[in-house]
Amino acid sequence: MRKVINVTIDFHVHAFSEKIADKAISVLEQRAGIQPLTRGTTAQTLERMQQWGIDSSVILPIATKPSQQTVINNWAKQIDSERFISFGSVHPDAEDALDELERIRQLGLHGIKLHPDYQGFMIDDPKLDPLLDAIAQTGLPVIFHAGYDVVSPGLVHCAPQAALKMFTKHRGLKVILAHLGGNDRWDEVYETLAGVDGELYFDTAFTSWKCPDEMMQKIIDRHGADRILFASDLPWDSPDRIRQKILRLKLSDDAKEKILGANAQRLLGLT
Repeated sequence: MRKVINVTIDFHVHAFSEKIADKAISVLEQRAGIQPLTRGTTAQTLERMQQWGIDSSVILPIATKPSQQTVINNWAKQIDSERFISFGSVHPDAEDALDELERIRQLGLHGIKLHPDYQGFMIDDPKLDPLLDAIAQTGLPVIFHAGYDVVSPGLVHCAPQAALKMFTKHRGLKVILAHLGGNDRWDEVYETLAGVDGELYFDTAFTSWKCPDEMMQKIIDRHGADRILFASDLPWDSPDRIRQKILRLKLSDDAKEKILGANAQRLLGLT
């Protein structure tokens, strides 16, 4: 039997500049009640990657305020490398969001991270239409936090049905819904989103804790392994645990190879 090739790309990793890393992680640790696996620095992230055999990590910064866009994207460009594949971020409420989106493209960053809970929008809000249309024009993929988040426990900003409404409206957009389509909403993901045609991807971030193997198997079988991206949510979940979860599923070696790295290479145009 052919072995899965050793190309592993973690599509969902959080790190911060040295100046703010420990403070940012401390705030998030207290809020989530989860022991982080790094203190958010790129150096510690790289150590973990080497420990667990991760070839590259997609770094997903989030502009939680309009004023943060420029600084965050400059930092993302600074760390962009073969090991760290940097996305940029814009804030939907920023007056210069479209200009910053064009600057992200010119910087050569690899995609856009938006977080409905931290940036205060609903995934199907029409106010996003101009921004999403502009992202589609760049050809860059956009990744959304999907499903439950501790920052907004009483309101899910990106529920599966609303995500489907957004995706249907913006068919030219390459969309990645994190947390296997919707954190802690996997029954709804399976019924509503899994199998929908088009460039709609799910990543596996933060699924080692609550998502049963059987549910992950069902979603992948219906949606297709071609549109599943291995991801951890480091430092909040372990890429090693999630990789082991994927490897024990009833998937072909080819499907596992695609999920662990080949799909990311294709989506991001990497060689």
